[in-house]
Amino acid sequence: MHATSRVGWFWSTPSWQKIIRRMPCRPIVLSGPSGGGKSTILTRAMKEYPNSFAFSVSHTTRQPRAGEEHGKHYYFTEKEKMQAMIKNGEFLEHATFSGNTYGTSKKTVEEIEKSGKICVLDIELQGVRNIKNSHLDARYILIRAPSIKLLEERLRARGTETEESLKKRLQHAEEDLVEIEKNPTLFDKVIVNDDLERAYKEFVDLLREDLEKTKK
Repeated sequence: MHATSRVGWFWSTPSWQKIIRRMPCRPIVLSGPSGGGKSTILTRAMKEYPNSFAFSVSHTTRQPRAGEEHGKHYYFTEKEKMQAMIKNGEFLEHATFSGNTYGTSKKTVEEIEKSGKICVLDIELQGVRNIKNSHLDARYILIRAPSIKLLEERLRARGTETEESLKKRLQHAEEDLVEIEKNPTLFDKVIVNDDLERAYKEFVDLLREDLEKTKK
């Protein structure tokens, strides 16, 4: 993917190496198939610790779902503008799946760094690989459903997918899980969300040290 070379160049620049060293809390790179509970866990943590997290809002070319707000959940962006931003090198990483492109803005991460909060990057597996090859000292966390069958049930219950988009998401999830099994060191922590309370506790416990820092 073209993002790899861009990411390597970007994170190797002296200005960004200084920014990385100044981060008081380690950023978290959060990944997992849609329907695995990732957003539910993160939203709950951000409500319980309102002064601890700053979400790196990604850009996407997909259409907003019901209740999603521009600038809060995603920056919903036209495909032509997204391609122009990629060409201009405005993203740390970008990836395309299910026909839509997603990207993490350099500017957004820089602004979060200045706040002293835990920077949360919600990224697909393609993007995780790119960030992993950078100088970013992040915690890499995967949140997933215990099975593809349960994932399908959750996605159907959500009622936001067509049969075609559901098929693409499940196929994408299966492909990702195969890749993760091949590379078990890609994530520092894999949380299997078969029980929401237990999964949430695992997530918070992993970040306990930095959560204490943000209280000071």
